[in-house]
Amino acid sequence: MTRVRLSKALERAIGSGHPWIYRDALAGRLPAPGEIVTVLDRKGRFLARGLAERGPIGVRVFTTVDRPLDRSLIDARIDAALTLRRQLAPPETDAVRLIHGEGDRLPGVVVDRYAEFAVLKLDGDAILAWRDAIEASLRERLPALGVRSLLRRSGRGEHKQVERVFGELPEAPVEIREHGMRLLVDLLHGQKTGMFLDHRPNRLRTRELIGNLVASGAAPEVANLYGYTGGFSLAAGLGGAASVVTVDVAAPALALADAAWQRNNLEPSRHQLAAVEVEAWLADQRGRRFDLVVADPPSFASKQASRDRALAAYRALHAAALPIVVDGGYYLAASCSSRVDRAAFEDTLLRAARSVGVELQVLERGGAGSDHPVPLGFAEGEYLDVVLARVLRGG
Repeated sequence: MTRVRLSKALERAIGSGHPWIYRDALAGRLPAPGEIVTVLDRKGRFLARGLAERGPIGVRVFTTVDRPLDRSLIDARIDAALTLRRQLAPPETDAVRLIHGEGDRLPGVVVDRYAEFAVLKLDGDAILAWRDAIEASLRERLPALGVRSLLRRSGRGEHKQVERVFGELPEAPVEIREHGMRLLVDLLHGQKTGMFLDHRPNRLRTRELIGNLVASGAAPEVANLYGYTGGFSLAAGLGGAASVVTVDVAAPALALADAAWQRNNLEPSRHQLAAVEVEAWLADQRGRRFDLVVADPPSFASKQASRDRALAAYRALHAAALPIVVDGGYYLAASCSSRVDRAAFEDTLLRAARSVGVELQVLERGGAGSDHPVPLGFAEGEYLDVVLARVLRGG
């Protein structure tokens, strides 16, 4: 077993739950990705044990206790993750994140459940060396939850692959339930592992908000920007929205949104689809106003070097979207860019509001659901920032 020693004062951060040790903070030669590494503090005492990684992250930490890193540890962590999901299972919901990587002390391992299917995604080279052990453990445990098929997703973009670990590949989009709402998920071609499970509490909040507006006598109109397969649109529709526009450049995703709208027995005339770029759609509204606008774009900053460009993109999006919200209406803005923290994201909202002459009254701040746990000492894990604000004009 390889031993390396810290060369920077990171003992407290690692002891507090940070699961990454960067290569430039380590003295000593690291083995091949996936090999077990014991990390010593600057005085030569045991600090952590993890797996060697390729790239800037030198070691992914699995434990700060001097214990073996083996199949039994993997099994114990998977058992703990599945137990947590059983304890926190949302009502009328069969789509959840079963394992959330670093949040479940299994760095690089993501498992999402979609009804009778589950999807495994491994992040980084380190965990790939342990793929067989992880899949064997999941094969033993998932059927007891009602999962009959496990798929493995790898690669990105044109190189994305979906392979069968056990069970069968789905022949069509899979129907899932989320707080009773029906959604359609393309497990073979969809984003991430199929859809964005992390927004579950924010979709529920949208449904509640629209329901409250309807109960007060309003007939709210909603625009869902970057709507993908229509999660926020369906939530608004079930809340009683008079009309919903789902805007996304991907026509196949909009087709799923429309099909799901019908499966929820919603009136077809209340749902409009706009298969165009969001920027072009916003520029073409010519005075139309909405009671709620949801702006949930894809990540604008996949790496630190693109952070400034991402901040400018958020400001531009808000500045274009805020004018189409009615006075006293609502704006739900989200960022999934891990390189942009909450303070920086909210600053883009503040600057954009000033530039278009409105004020924002923050009502709620949110993030991912409880099936996306984050170690308290791991700020990078708080990647999803959501702000629900009221838009005010006239000073």
